[in-house]
Amino acid sequence: MGILLTGGEAAAGAGSGIIMIVYLVLIGAFFYFFMIRPQKKEQKKMAAMLSTLEVGDCVLTNSGFYGIIIDITDDTVIVEFGNNKNCRIPMQKTAIAQVEKADAE
Repeated sequence: MGILLTGGEAAAGAGSGIIMIVYLVLIGAFFYFFMIRPQKKEQKKMAAMLSTLEVGDCVLTNSGFYGIIIDITDDTVIVEFGNNKNCRIPMQKTAIAQVEKADAE
């Protein structure tokens, strides 16, 4: 047996559908402005920092070590740690957290 909707019930059903769409749009906007957009902004900032790396720059790695860049290739850098000139470690550019320019002194 089919149930027929009266005019008032049909309008209420259409109104709740529009409200649901509005809520979904608001939730999508929230995720974009508070999660996706800041992350992309941070990625652009990190890419700009890594593109300005030069030999002689002092860097802080993600593991917390400070070192001096002595060689740069496409996606890797060789970093010298401490006063001991024998401690040179190749690492990916993405492992660098901060850069302090050599001429900033």
